[in-house]
Amino acid sequence: MPRKVEIAIDAASALCQGARSRQEDALATSFAQGAEIGFAVLSDGMGGHAAGDVASRIIVAEVFAELILRIGDPDLAEADIPELLCSATNVANRRIRARIDAEPETAGMGGTVIVVVVLEDRLYWLSVGDSPLYLFRDGRLRRLNDDHSLAPQIDLMVREGLIDPEMGRNHPQRNCLTSALIGQAIGAIDCPAQPFLLRDCDLVLAASDGLQYLPDDGIEAVLARAMGDHSASIANALIAGVTARGDPEQDNISVVVLKASDTAAEQRLAPGLSPRTILRALTGAIAPARYLGTRN
Repeated sequence: MPRKVEIAIDAASALCQGARSRQEDALATSFAQGAEIGFAVLSDGMGGHAAGDVASRIIVAEVFAELILRIGDPDLAEADIPELLCSATNVANRRIRARIDAEPETAGMGGTVIVVVVLEDRLYWLSVGDSPLYLFRDGRLRRLNDDHSLAPQIDLMVREGLIDPEMGRNHPQRNCLTSALIGQAIGAIDCPAQPFLLRDCDLVLAASDGLQYLPDDGIEAVLARAMGDHSASIANALIAGVTARGDPEQDNISVVVLKASDTAAEQRLAPGLSPRTILRALTGAIAPARYLGTRN
C-alpha cells in the first residue's frame, strides 16, 4: 500500500509597488501552524484612478472573509471546496457592483483574483483574469491556471506564423483581459473540480502579472537558486529579481510562495520533528482585471 503523503506548507507573501504611483495589488494568506488546511487570496486591481486599489482590497477582503467563515465548517465536504471558491468569488463580484452603484465615479474598477486552498497534499484553486499560478517542480516552471487575457490568442497567432514573434511579444493588446471581477457577469472562471496533488519539494507561486516582467526562465533561475531557503526568502528573491531589471514601467508586484515538504520523510530523518507542521502565514493587502480594458 502506498505510504500516505503528509505535506507541510511553508507560506510567505511579498508586495512591491514597482514604478507605479499607487499599489493596486492586494493579498491575504492563512496557513496556521498545525492546521491541515490553508488558503491564500490575491487580487491585481484595475481601474487606476477609477479605484483599482479599492477593487483589489474589496475582492481580497470578501473572498478571505467567506473562506474564514466556511472553511472550518465540519459540514463542509472536500468535494464542496470548488463550489465554495466560486460562491466566494461571486460575493466579491457583487460587492464590486454595489460599490460602483454607490460611487459612480468608480465605474471601470475591478480586479483579477487567485484563490488557492491546500488540504493536506491537495491543491485547489480558482482564478479569474491573467494573474499566474505557477508550479516549480524538478527545476521546471509551469503555469497551472488559465490566462484570461488576449496573450494566449496572440501567442497562437505567432505559432501559426500569422504574426512574427517580436510583434507578438510587444502586441499592444497582450494585456487586455477577457475575464475579471467588475461587478458584471464573470466571463470565465478557472476552478478545477479535482485537486492537483502536491509532492515533496514542490513550490507553488501565485502572483500578479507584475512578476512576469521577469521572463519564465528568469523566474526559474531565481527559484533554482533559492529553493533551499524558507518561503519568505524565496518571495524576497523574486521581488529582487524583478526590480533588478530596472524597468521604468515596472508594474506592482505581489507574490504568495507555498513551499511543500513531506513531513513523514522529515520524520524519518529527524525523529524529534513534528509529523505535520504548516508554518506561519503572512497577510498583506493591496489591488488588476477582463477585456474591459488594457492594464496600465
